[in-house]
Amino acid sequence: MENNSFKENHIAFDAHSKKCLASYLFHEGTNFSAYEYMGAHLCDDGQIVFRVWAPNAKSVFLSGDFNNWGNSMPLKRITKEGIFEIYAPQSIFDKSDLYKYKIVTDTKEYYKADPYGFYFENPPQTATRFFDIKGFEWQDEQYLNMRKNTFDKWKSLPLNIYELHVGSFMKNKQGNSLSYTELAVELISYVKQMGYTHVELMPIMEHPFDGSWGYQLCGYYAPTSRFGNPFDFMSFVNMLHKAGIGVILDWVPAHFPKDAHGLYEFDGKPLYEYQGKDRMEYKEWGTRKFDVARNEVECFLISNASFWCEMYHADGLRIDAVASMLYLDYGKNPGEWFPNKDGTNKSYESVAFFQKLSEVFKKKHPDCMLIAEESTAWPGVTHSCDNNGLGFDYKWNMGWMNDILSYCTLDPVYRKYHHDKVTFSMVYAFSENFILPISHDEVVHGKKSLLDKMWGNYEQKFSCCKAFFTYMMTHPGKKLTFMGCEIGQFKEWDYKESIEWFLLDYPMYKAFQSFVRALNHIYLTCPALYENDFSWEGFEWISADNKNQSVISYRRIDKQGNDAIAVINFTPVERKDFVLSVPKKGFYKELINSNSTLYGGSGKTNRTLIKSRKNNRNDNFIKITLASFGGCIFTQIKSRACRQRSAFKCYKTKSLVGEGDKNNV
Repeated sequence: MENNSFKENHIAFDAHSKKCLASYLFHEGTNFSAYEYMGAHLCDDGQIVFRVWAPNAKSVFLSGDFNNWGNSMPLKRITKEGIFEIYAPQSIFDKSDLYKYKIVTDTKEYYKADPYGFYFENPPQTATRFFDIKGFEWQDEQYLNMRKNTFDKWKSLPLNIYELHVGSFMKNKQGNSLSYTELAVELISYVKQMGYTHVELMPIMEHPFDGSWGYQLCGYYAPTSRFGNPFDFMSFVNMLHKAGIGVILDWVPAHFPKDAHGLYEFDGKPLYEYQGKDRMEYKEWGTRKFDVARNEVECFLISNASFWCEMYHADGLRIDAVASMLYLDYGKNPGEWFPNKDGTNKSYESVAFFQKLSEVFKKKHPDCMLIAEESTAWPGVTHSCDNNGLGFDYKWNMGWMNDILSYCTLDPVYRKYHHDKVTFSMVYAFSENFILPISHDEVVHGKKSLLDKMWGNYEQKFSCCKAFFTYMMTHPGKKLTFMGCEIGQFKEWDYKESIEWFLLDYPMYKAFQSFVRALNHIYLTCPALYENDFSWEGFEWISADNKNQSVISYRRIDKQGNDAIAVINFTPVERKDFVLSVPKKGFYKELINSNSTLYGGSGKTNRTLIKSRKNNRNDNFIKITLASFGGCIFTQIKSRACRQRSAFKCYKTKSLVGEGDKNNV
């Protein structure tokens, strides 16, 4: 009996000490698994423990259908810094699993959803649902092992991301959005067929307003209930991983909305947000700005970043609105902000936050990605924290995106005066680890769809867009394309409606999609296009200054010295007998030509093999036909066996681009 008593006392003491340590670290700003302690959790003895941080509250009550949303279940304040706690029998949820915290101050009462809640009511309802997220049977071990074994090679691997909004990717026959599991089935076949390596979901965390597209969150730890419960979303990730497809989640640590049930003035005063009016709010967005210098807020956010990789097996996070956090004057007029003592507008608190985030995240999840949507020239976003960087793995290249899209809107007559919009990106291409993004932000709010941005009439827009995609997929940097762009949707994206899949019943759209698919697969199977993305070793201009013809050509080079040569004509003028310099003597094969009949072109392509010749300076060249708005990729065929075989077999793309025009792959 004495031994049993000692064991029981030891266990009780150990549990108490762990609880004390968790709360101590939370207030210290170093509890980076705060979701295991805060919120609602099922205990071994069958009780449910609820914990919430509300230092300005006079009292806190657990409220729900079980007590008519009243005051019968008070929480006990267990730390002077404001953690409240209650243990309740599991039977309280026999009839309903809904709950909120009733926050009472000296003057008011508030009903708040659980900041650490794992599941919510379906909007517009706002209560938290109790859900034990442990126990899902994952079957993606093979994928996770692959990810673990290749994470140190990520810079030299292909990354081709398909960005999508879950609610509007596809609708069912009743006009409703697909559930998580239904979406997984549709995505797996489509993404694999199209040649994307990852999907990136616009914020999947619980948000009250559909029109925010998920970027104004109230449930940071809960996948939205619109499409299923937490296990359903785990199943979604599990299914994609089993198919070899990665899952990246958009994440929003910059700001949150002012919905009454959310984080806004959680305990009657600013708590998760900054207290000073110069930093408290983003007026343009009508949201509150996280106080990332406050210890408990740091724990909330950094734990949340880790949570999605730990509990939902996400392959990484794309962090939204990084620039808005880095600058004190972001979105503010003179007089609305105060500079630092050194006179600068840099938010040193945000810099410290990102550095801590990346250090903690990478220690816990070294094989997961952190991607920054940073829209300025802030230096060192993807540099290590030891070198005063922010520690991200990738940064979206917004400069490249803005330049090329504005160039493609120009009448070709004037493009020679703006040739630098095509070439300038190479001045800084290797200053960061870039992803080239064509995201949802570029196809909304009157900006037109990607296809409709292109200059020209109906047919010319398709040709110009194929030239654009050739440029994008051969330019240094990893890739991201928003859903619908790959089929040439003419209409801007609308979060209330599905992608216009019916367009694929029309030959021009089907051919355009076939071109994007073929280009994607060439990207995946041609190491020259991805192995040396972040170094001049992987790129060499052939002709950067042919502005009068608006033609560019360049080499992409892999680690073995093999190359792929891209040549792109940005005018509606066909260039016959165009002289293209090549680096070596030999035979060259056209891997893809946007003018192929397979892709809606006229069919004027280049013969199967082209032998190089010498000019009077003893340089190697080949003569090609460069179609109106034509984009081509060539590679040298070195061995006699490859010259005799079809390039379909050499590049393993036969089944992906179809039969027909044998001059194209």
